[in-house]
Amino acid sequence: KARQEHKTLKREAKRTGKALEIVKTVALKTQQQLEYHVSSVVTNAQEAVFDDPYGLVIEFVERRGKTECDIWFERDDNRYNPIAGTGIGAVDVAAFALRVASWSLDKSTRNCLMLDEPFRHIKGQMANRRALEMVQQVSYELGLQIIVVSDERAPREDIVAAADKVFEVSKAGNSSQVREVPK
Repeated sequence: KARQEHKTLKREAKRTGKALEIVKTVALKTQQQLEYHVSSVVTNAQEAVFDDPYGLVIEFVERRGKTECDIWFERDDNRYNPIAGTGIGAVDVAAFALRVASWSLDKSTRNCLMLDEPFRHIKGQMANRRALEMVQQVSYELGLQIIVVSDERAPREDIVAAADKVFEVSKAGNSSQVREVPK
């Protein structure tokens, strides 16, 4: 009886080992696809806004028995820590693109993103105009409604041109006044 049980356990261990290898292979392929998808979305967003853009590099690494994700900006074969080694405007654009990439991976969510000053650290009128155009293009191509709260870092005419609707909110006494800005 013990020999039979030992034989059964060996067979189960072998099957479990094979199953684990299959899971690892599927996980690796999924990570590679995710790496490609997210990197390309973020890199394209950077290219749409900046003249000398960073690319995004994602690396899945195993640490302490768990898979972790390292994220780097890359330019001219040099890697940079996005927070410490680059301008915050580039991080703003990457954060927007990461939200879009994340949304695109789970279509069960609503087709709406609400963002509060997503590009507050982008400097320069041209870069801000390009960011608005990029948001407009992403919205149209993905069928994604994007609601952005902004303090007008770009000229108002650029905002109006890039948006379907623009609302101006002002405070009058203890209440907010909302009016649609005409196109």
